[in-house]
Amino acid sequence: MYRKFKGVSIFTGIEMLPAGMVLVTTDDGTIESLIPEKEAGDNIEILDGILVPGFINCHCHLELSHLKGYIPEQTGLVDFVFKVVNERHFAEEIIIHAIKTAENEMYNNGIVAVGDICNNTFAVTLKEKAKLYYHNFIEASGFPPSVAPQRFQRNVDFYNFYSEKLTSNSIVPHAPYSVSPEMFRMIDSFPGNKIITIHNQEIAAENELFEKGTGDLLRMYEKMNIDISFFKPSGKTSLQTYLPYFTKEQKIILVHNVATTEADINFAKLQSQAFNSNIYYCLCPNANLYISNILPDVNLFAAYPDNIVLGTDSLASNSQLSILAELNILHRNYPSLDYANLLQWATLNGAKALGIENTFGSFDKGKKPGVVLINRDVAKRIL
Repeated sequence: MYRKFKGVSIFTGIEMLPAGMVLVTTDDGTIESLIPEKEAGDNIEILDGILVPGFINCHCHLELSHLKGYIPEQTGLVDFVFKVVNERHFAEEIIIHAIKTAENEMYNNGIVAVGDICNNTFAVTLKEKAKLYYHNFIEASGFPPSVAPQRFQRNVDFYNFYSEKLTSNSIVPHAPYSVSPEMFRMIDSFPGNKIITIHNQEIAAENELFEKGTGDLLRMYEKMNIDISFFKPSGKTSLQTYLPYFTKEQKIILVHNVATTEADINFAKLQSQAFNSNIYYCLCPNANLYISNILPDVNLFAAYPDNIVLGTDSLASNSQLSILAELNILHRNYPSLDYANLLQWATLNGAKALGIENTFGSFDKGKKPGVVLINRDVAKRIL
């Protein structure tokens, strides 16, 4: 049996089709074809809105869902991180309940796959039975070089636990300001790390730290009693300092990019060519507004439309887990952006970044990407 859907328009994952096309799927959501309405026969479901493949959320912290509304808005990154690190420890049952609720929210908002940051194993049982596809990014951190071996072994233990139950996992760095060169090298050499992600240039102070050894991040180390007397600034931006540590052929998802410059993008392009890697820029605009009330210069990245993806970040830094909400805030703040390009960032690009484009991201025959209806500011999952 087949199902047939006709919206106001259909976005395939690559392009917006002209009016009058029908999407045909099997009952289980496998794509059969895209055909003109006059060839589709009877029993067409007429829907008010744009039909799109399911959304890909390339950056989420599902394990922080219990912090929704807990951290005040616009405190700046340093105070936000300090509160997350020191006040995230709730009872396990509260955390697990919040994770389940958040996953249901993502599912209902049309998200089909997630790149999820993991610092514990609370969500593993849920993910074994998940409605969504997950790539689990086991997050490594530890700025003093002396802690690297012990911290990294903990990450390896988490990775092994995840890998016994789930198939798609990586060990990844938290951020340039929280990972030592020693730990970067351990991450780069770890077998199976085909997809890497990192919080990149979320604030200008991150660049200031690496360029001059000054700035607001010093206050964070002081608040956390972290001795950084070992640290010597490189005289370069954070991206230009750490990116050369990645020496493998892999996908690298750079998240936030608020203080990324054109020079950084050009540097990343050269690194990508040197190591045959694929670099993606993940935008999480609602989180940027929540934490610091600053957006990245999206026009810088728009010249590379195949390399942009979207994420929601966490409910600690966002009021909702909705890729459509991220897409809409970009469209409102950068009205010159082509809407079809934004939809590609939210679908096919994200699927490619997570290495799942054979199943998700577009309405190609044989795929099972999910079907979502966009009606104004609401996304509704159809299949």
